[in-house]
Amino acid sequence: MTIFAEHGGVNPVVAEVVRSGFTESWHRGAVAGLGADGTQVISVGQTGVPFFPRSANKPLQAAAMLRSGLELDGELLALAAASHSGEDFHVDGVRKILSGAGLSEDDLRCPPSWPLDTQTARRLIALGQDESRIRMNCSGKHAAMLATCAANGWPTAGYLAPDHPLQQAIRHTVSELAGEQVSATGVDGCGAPLLALTLTGLARAFRALVLSVVGTPERRVADAIRAYPEWSSGKRRDERKLMDAVPGLLVKAGAEGVAAFAFADGRSGAVKIDDGMARGRTPVTVAALRLLGAVVPDVLATVPVFGGDAEVGAVRAVIG
Repeated sequence: MTIFAEHGGVNPVVAEVVRSGFTESWHRGAVAGLGADGTQVISVGQTGVPFFPRSANKPLQAAAMLRSGLELDGELLALAAASHSGEDFHVDGVRKILSGAGLSEDDLRCPPSWPLDTQTARRLIALGQDESRIRMNCSGKHAAMLATCAANGWPTAGYLAPDHPLQQAIRHTVSELAGEQVSATGVDGCGAPLLALTLTGLARAFRALVLSVVGTPERRVADAIRAYPEWSSGKRRDERKLMDAVPGLLVKAGAEGVAAFAFADGRSGAVKIDDGMARGRTPVTVAALRLLGAVVPDVLATVPVFGGDAEVGAVRAVIG
């Protein structure tokens, strides 16, 4: 199935919020999808306009770090590409990455934060603890960035500067995997350089990760995330549930309603919700996965809407 939708300068509605049988809100956005041969078969909205993929760029950044000499595999490599939930095992992993490079939490330059995992955050608050850099969802990436600097003899101070050798290497890799030049550079929520791509370019990059030869940096990242999805997200996160449900699937979400994915055979895609609301992201991602042939459990296709203690509606995709 090939789906193309032209909408001029305004993206179409891709998800709706239904409460008690009444549609009360809509989310506009864009969706790109590539077939196994790399041909674009889904083009909903403006898929060729640059945007910030946010944390969906992390697997690409991790591949760049491996290319630059970072030595991580398994759970710790998945953590290097993670937007983790700040659970205790994530924190233990970040400490292992840092200590392996002769570094500590004091070297991290991501901002202090509460864990994304609500249960963990509540426990820490009850214990009288405060926000910390190591619990921030990007601390695995930052630890890996520092370890890459240590492996190359690059300065760890200023490792987030766009002109730092590490960030230049990342920019080169991201452009290569996406098949397009980075069109803009911003600052991500964690303080790291943020590289703009098109939705189609992001889908191409994820396709490149899964189709790379076994043992290459790109494939190592894809294989680590797929083998240990709780390390790249969390035990209770949608990304982990999707990868558990669809064999061989690689998924990485980003802030502001972004998600990117790829199947083992090269089918791939990317989603951006215009208003940045996360609630529409998974339903639209599931719809795109299904359009590309995946069998995804219905429980992941919608987000419940509650009225009191009862479920009275859902957030659901309206593409396809």
